[in-house]
Formats: sequence, structure tokens, C-alpha cells
Amino acid sequence: MVWVTALLVAIVHVATAGRYDAQRNELYFLACGWHPDFGYVDQPPLVPLIAAATQVLGISTWMLRLPATIVAVGLVFLAASFVRLLGGGTRAAAFAAVAAGIAPGIAGLTSHLTTSTFEPIAWTGAAFLMARAILQERRSDLIWIGVLAGLAMQAKWGIAIWLVAVGAGVIATSARRVLLWWQLWLGAAIAAALFAPNLIWQWWQHWPFFAVILPHLESQKNYTGPFWLFEWRQALSMNVALAPLVAAGVIGPFIDRRLASARFLSIGFVLTTAFYFLQRGTNYYLFPVYPSMFVVGAVFCERLHAWITRCWIAVAVAVSGVFAPIALPVLAPETLQRYMQATGIKQAPIEAAGVGAPLTQGLSDEFGWRELEQKVAKAYKSLTADERTRVAIVAANYGQASAIDVYGKADGLPPAISGHNQYWLWGPRGYSGSLAIHVGGDPERWQRACQSLEIVDRTDNAFAMPYENNRPIFICRGLRVPLTQIWDKLKRYR
Repeated sequence: MVWVTALLVAIVHVATAGRYDAQRNELYFLACGWHPDFGYVDQPPLVPLIAAATQVLGISTWMLRLPATIVAVGLVFLAASFVRLLGGGTRAAAFAAVAAGIAPGIAGLTSHLTTSTFEPIAWTGAAFLMARAILQERRSDLIWIGVLAGLAMQAKWGIAIWLVAVGAGVIATSARRVLLWWQLWLGAAIAAALFAPNLIWQWWQHWPFFAVILPHLESQKNYTGPFWLFEWRQALSMNVALAPLVAAGVIGPFIDRRLASARFLSIGFVLTTAFYFLQRGTNYYLFPVYPSMFVVGAVFCERLHAWITRCWIAVAVAVSGVFAPIALPVLAPETLQRYMQATGIKQAPIEAAGVGAPLTQGLSDEFGWRELEQKVAKAYKSLTADERTRVAIVAANYGQASAIDVYGKADGLPPAISGHNQYWLWGPRGYSGSLAIHVGGDPERWQRACQSLEIVDRTDNAFAMPYENNRPIFICRGLRVPLTQIWDKLKRYR
């Protein structure tokens, strides 16, 4: 059952990986990865470097998402192994593996390459190593937790929240004996050493990450809602049929002696949930914690009659099948729109940026980029040969700039510049602004700064996010003040 689940997960991810196009953030990671550094304004360096490595043979959305597919398949096997570690049998291993493979939220995180893609397997792996260290006295596993944590934090800092919460669970239970093992502190030192380059980079750049994330969290307050709504959305994202399994994972260790050693995981889950709710974190921030609860819950529920477990799995698979099209690009976009209207399961916005998405925010962000680049290329080719040598391509946000950098190479476009996030740090790249093709900006605002301004085109894709649709593409001639003098005013960290 575990191998069948892994095979099906692989088939689904491979078949859908290139169905739409690269997402906004995937294009951004590529652009960042082509400028190797110890960090970037809004993410650590690992994911951009992985993204760049997948494209050495040419631009391929399918290759870009291959690491995510590997993570999705690996999580299935890890969940099954975790069950065996806790004393579960074949049926429990199969149940946990299926849950980890079909949960819509997990499938969505592993459907494309983002900073969150590696979190489910990293968080579950850390929990597995901690449990094995405690249950089997494998003290060296604590060192490997440090290695894993250090590497994971080079992709996203979120695992630190999970480790602190799990650590609180360890202190609150008999597992606290690990605090006396020197391997734990060596692991912590290794994690700190691996994370240090990115931390130093952030310090050197005056902590731009916090300039991005804190306003984002503030804007989330209107979308998180009360606790019951937060939990309901979590249940929908993880599959409502699997909610009892999660509950069993939280409660089971306190009423089943077989699972007493796993109490630290349940405490960690509760604390992590509380943290992200109180901090108004985006819905998917909590997703990586669920595979561990699937594991503990599957072991607790193994005593149920076999036919109950089989029916439960069948219902869960059916529910995930209904929600699959909004987590993965299974359907054509026109069909997906009709499907969401017919079923009424369109995802509610989980952040301000998601308002008005024609599909879901994640899927709508995969449309419009190639068309945008083609229109910019058309404007570029309309210039004289002399003008092309000095024209700057200015983009309003990193999505537009990244699309131009990734897809524009084939059309001979110069690198884009932008004041948004990492692009601002790269500066105006030597352009004076005497001639610029501007994408997505406000013509009225730029009219005052340009000697002449001509709108030559507009972005147009029915499935793209609203703020990327009908955006002007205009040519600015004779910028009255050089770009170098106004560059600081173009800075936008958000």
C-alpha cells in the first residue's frame, strides 16, 4: 500500500508539473539563483540555488518542479517509517502514508518549488530523528537533527518554530533526559553554524526580511479570523476526513501507553498551532506539522477494525479527489473555473494578495508571464538599434521583472530592473533612465518624470491575478532625474 501510494503520488505530480506555467515566486527564485548570494531580501539562498540548478539544460517548468515531486514521494515513505518507529504495524503505516500523500494542503505545497516545499519532509524528519533518539537511545540522531535544521533554515526559517515547540514538549515530558546528552548541543551548534551565513547577510543588509514579513503579518489580521475559522480552514486544507486522525494524534499519546513517548510531538503540535494563530500566519504556514500527527494518529487508530480503516481511507481519498483540482493543476483553467462554480469549493482568500483570483491565488499566479514577456519583447524590438543599447526595462514588481529575466533571454532582452524586494538591492544596473520600457507602473505618476510617455500595450490574461491584468506597458523617454538619484524612492520591501 505504501509503495502504491508513493507511485500514484509520483504519477500525479509528474503528470501535472508542467500543465500550467511557472509561478510568480518560482520565476523570482530563478532570477535570484542566477545571482548566487548568502541570502536575499525575502528568503534564504537554498531554494533559489536549487531552482537555478534545475535549469542548467534550459528553461523547463517540469524540471523546476522535480525537486518538489521528490519531496512529495519521500514524505510518503518517511510517514510509513515513522509509524514503524512508534510501534505501528502494516495497516497503520499504510494509513499514515496515504494521509501524507493525499492531503490537499501538502499536495499543494509540493506541486511547485517554493520556500515551503521542503518543510513537510524537513519538519517530519526532525520529529522522526528526535523520536528515534528517545526511543532507541540513538544519540547521534540529535546531531543529524542539527544538520537537517541548519539546511532547512537555508530554505525557510519556519522549522525553528517547530523545533522550539517540540523542545518545549521534550522538556514537559520524560524525554527531557536528552538535555543531558552532549550530542543535542553539538547538533544545535551545527544548526547555528549552517544558518549563520544567511543570518549575517540579513544583519549586513539591515534585516530586510523583517521589513517584508512584519507588514505582511499585519495585513493578515483581516483574513485569519477567529480560532474556529482558522481551524476549519486547516481541516479543509488537510482533508476534513483526516481531521479525526489529527485529533487522534494530539490526544492519543495521553490515553494510550504505547504512545506515551510521543507526547512531546502532540505538545509541539498544539504550541505550533497556537503560535501561528496568534501571529496571524498565512494558512499554509502550519501545513508541515500535520504529517507527524498523521503518524501518531495512525498508530493510535490501528486497533480499529480493518474494515473501518479501509472505509475511512476510501472516504479520505474521495474527499481529496474532490479538492485535488484546486491544489494541483489537474484541469484546464476554463474547466477549473466551471468546476469551482459548480461545486462551490473555491478557496477563500487567505491573504490580501489573493483577493479576486480567477482560480486560486497559487494557480492564478502561474498565468500571464510569457504573454507579458512577449509584449515587452515587441516593444523592445520596435526601438532602433541605438535605442536598444541604452534602454532600461523597469518592472513594477518582482514577478514581472523575473518573467522578463527568465523568458526574455530567448528574445535578447536586457536584464530587468525593479524597486521591489531583491531587485532593489541589485540597483539600476548602470542605466540612466533616459529611455525605459516600463511594465505595470502608473503612467500618470511617470508622466511627470518623463519628457514623453507612450503607452504601447497592456497585459492581458483572463486567468492571471487581477493586479497583473490590464497593466500598462509604456515607453518613457527623457527621464528628468537620473535613476541613480531616485532609486531609493523606488524601494518597496513587501
